[in-house]
Amino acid sequence: MELWDIYDKNKVPTGRTMKRNDWNMKEGEYHLTVLGVLGRPDGKFLITKRVMTKAWAAGWWEVSGGAAMAGETSQEAVLREIREETGLDVSGWDGGYLFSYKRENPDEGDNYFVDIYRYISDFDEKDIHLQKEETDGYKFATPDEIKALGEQGIFLHYSSIKQAFDI
Repeated sequence: MELWDIYDKNKVPTGRTMKRNDWNMKEGEYHLTVLGVLGRPDGKFLITKRVMTKAWAAGWWEVSGGAAMAGETSQEAVLREIREETGLDVSGWDGGYLFSYKRENPDEGDNYFVDIYRYISDFDEKDIHLQKEETDGYKFATPDEIKALGEQGIFLHYSSIKQAFDI
């Protein structure tokens, strides 16, 4: 069973945990998610397409990410998520933490913080090994191409993370 830490409104761990996707959070309680934006020196970013079997946002484009496990730091979580979803070990790449935002969904019992990271390195297609359960393809896209996907409403979290594509 996967457990997530519960944080207070100031992003301080409460010492309590919740089961993954057990959306019974109280007001002022949050869990932590992470997103990893992967770029190359040529100004293009690796984006992946969500599998069509996803219950939410199936077929949309996104960057690697997911929930931090209980006891895991934000940075440990983003490195793990990127490795699981793309096969890339970005721990030696340039970059790191950029910013955070908070999302509150009290009607759904799902409040969370999102920590955004950006890593830059010269990598190519032979380095990528997608997690088939999560992704249905990828592409290297320019910031303008990503913006167009965001404007079409098919890029997950675009309005909240668009500044991560500014280099």
